[in-house]
Amino acid sequence: MTSADLPATVLQRKAVVYVRQSSQSQVMTNLESQRRQYDLVDIARSYGFVDIEVIDDDLGRSASGTVARPGFDRLVAWLCAGKVGAVLCFDASRLARNGRDWHHLLELCGLVEARVIDHDGVYNACHPNDRLLLGMKGSISEFELGVLRARMLDAARSKAHRGELRLSVPFGYVWHREAGLGLDPDIRLQEVIRLIYARFRELGSARQVLLSMQAEQIHFPRPADEGRMTNCIWQPIRYRNVISVLKNPFYAGVYVYGKSEKRTSIVEGRARRTYGHYKPAGTWEVMIKDHHEGYIGWDEFERNQKQLALNAYGRQDGAKSGRGGKALLSSLLTCARCGQRLSVCYRGGPISQPVYRCDRGNLAGQPRCMTFGAPKIDTAVARELLRAVEPLAIEAAIEAERMHQERQEDRRQILDLELQQARYEAGLAERRYAACDPDNRLIAAQLEKNWEAALRRVRDLEMRKPAHDPTTIVVDPNAFSNLAENLSAAWNAPDVTMRARQQLLRTLIADIIVDVDDAVRDVVLTIHWKGGQHSELRVRKPQSGEHGSATAEDALEVIRGMAGRWSDEHIAATLNRMGFPTGQGKTWTAHRVRSVRYVRGIDAYRSADKNGEWLTQAEVAKALGVSSYLVRRLVSTGVLPAVQVVPRAPYQIRAADLTSEPVKAAIARKGRPLRDVDADTLPMFTYT
Repeated sequence: MTSADLPATVLQRKAVVYVRQSSQSQVMTNLESQRRQYDLVDIARSYGFVDIEVIDDDLGRSASGTVARPGFDRLVAWLCAGKVGAVLCFDASRLARNGRDWHHLLELCGLVEARVIDHDGVYNACHPNDRLLLGMKGSISEFELGVLRARMLDAARSKAHRGELRLSVPFGYVWHREAGLGLDPDIRLQEVIRLIYARFRELGSARQVLLSMQAEQIHFPRPADEGRMTNCIWQPIRYRNVISVLKNPFYAGVYVYGKSEKRTSIVEGRARRTYGHYKPAGTWEVMIKDHHEGYIGWDEFERNQKQLALNAYGRQDGAKSGRGGKALLSSLLTCARCGQRLSVCYRGGPISQPVYRCDRGNLAGQPRCMTFGAPKIDTAVARELLRAVEPLAIEAAIEAERMHQERQEDRRQILDLELQQARYEAGLAERRYAACDPDNRLIAAQLEKNWEAALRRVRDLEMRKPAHDPTTIVVDPNAFSNLAENLSAAWNAPDVTMRARQQLLRTLIADIIVDVDDAVRDVVLTIHWKGGQHSELRVRKPQSGEHGSATAEDALEVIRGMAGRWSDEHIAATLNRMGFPTGQGKTWTAHRVRSVRYVRGIDAYRSADKNGEWLTQAEVAKALGVSSYLVRRLVSTGVLPAVQVVPRAPYQIRAADLTSEPVKAAIARKGRPLRDVDADTLPMFTYT
């Protein structure tokens, strides 16, 4: 320690008072420490300094060397420029808590003959004794920080191993003074958290849970007190709320300490630490199961994590949840040759068709393992799925209806709790307005606005509430008695989305291994069912140029049978009556029939080739001089024989049958309706 008398060359330079505190909480609460550090300005004046600079840029920043300190960097820059005569600090720990910064500062002070001043005295870094004393102070400061940190962390770990360390807990839990960790008493918050898990069990995707809850205008709390979690406001639910609930093990009744770790890297010659790097479940420092009451069990939590991992896009073994699109088996098909998931691409014009292909070889500059169209494969797998679930169709439908009604009941309960809280807030706003002095118009006007906003919130919730809500969940089994026969119609119903079909498929099928038998051009599908069973399915791979819009064979048979005798208009009308669509799902017209005949090489109808042996219904009516209705009645009663090429085709009548006695008698009959004459039945009225 040198004499208090400083040379004139030092006093002519500026004195720098360095002020620092380690955290923001110290800045706000340790005000006495701040005052004592700022008092160093008076000490600098007492030594004779005129130019005094205060550097307090590093308030709230640690001096451990892992955080950037702009104020300290500015001090070092002034030292290098020779502008600093003395550095004043409360103690060595204020300047640096690590040896690198401390000794670097002392080295610069020795080069420019700057002094280091604290409450104990003045130190000259050029003198060996002072340099030794300053070095010991810096080492003690660094050692002190390490000891304090080690003791603090050891105590926290020891307490955490007993499950008594009061960590920051997520929404839905609170620390009680006597009972420890327990559920939040807010019933509305509990129901929202349970609803998130129920929706994830149903939908299997965090994003789908978010969309379904957003559609129902469900809210989730958000901290309103800078993260202290003592006060919250309810806002529309966000994705981060859903994923944080699904991934937090506290909701499974597990006390966890050490879920994340810090990582240190060297950036521009300085150590930089980053926090919040999550570790796998098996590497947590403390994990105490059944520590507190959970919203779900540990087994369900593990299943949820596995499902979330599988939903991750781009993962090789990630079977995605149903997301819609045109491909039913998206992310379910695995290449038997390389083990890669088959991707989906779309080919064609405006009406694109999905195609499954393996991109493993293409990424390596080699031919793809396989490529085939999706429609025929999807249809075959859907048919196999319906065949598998047909025996349990009624039971599954009853369970689905019960789950749907439970979902509606959960939604109603959430809405009731939200309405109850809104009414409480409206009543509270009314009481605050009533307690206000009417003459204080500035306060009264704002309280009145708050009251009106609360009343509007109550009104909106009452409008969202259904008029009639069932109090009990009852499912009528008789409503599903014929479901087994209509499974195919239900699967192909237009109001059933592809997303719903994909989700149903993924509840029963775990994976599908696909290969192509090039010898017979078959796509071989090995279906792995969730129950552990396996089945093989073969689907013929279409030839090059073959498409899925070809006319059905049943429709072609009708066209071939009628083309020689009937016109294209009659054929189109017959096909429409029989319910046969075109290859593109449209209704038939004469032009479309003519196009199919031309492509398939089917001879057309020619009226000149008719030899008069067979007549149409209209030709018979014209020959007999009667109406077409009467001819149809004669045919339906069996009086006039007629034939049809196919069912619902126009009638063909022999010309020779028109001169038969029953037909003549029926035509000549007047005055009563045409009906069959039974010899064993006595007439009620006589005809004269």
